[in-house]
Amino acid sequence: MKLFYYADTDSLYVELKGSPGTETREVSNGLNVDLDAAGDVVGFDIDNASTRLDLSTLEVEALPVRSYTVA
Repeated sequence: MKLFYYADTDSLYVELKGSPGTETREVSNGLNVDLDAAGDVVGFDIDNASTRLDLSTLEVEALPVRSYTVA
């Protein structure tokens, strides 16, 4: 899983799988979900992320993480 924040558009993309999305669905105003060819969720995009979320802190609990990268 990867998180991408784009300051120029104030959007946060959460990539759940590295496979390409073939369809995007808006599930609510400013929340889009990307699906692969099988209909599985590969990621989602949150518009106006800084006004909807606290982007200053990232907490992870009980995930079996083998590695992490901070850029």
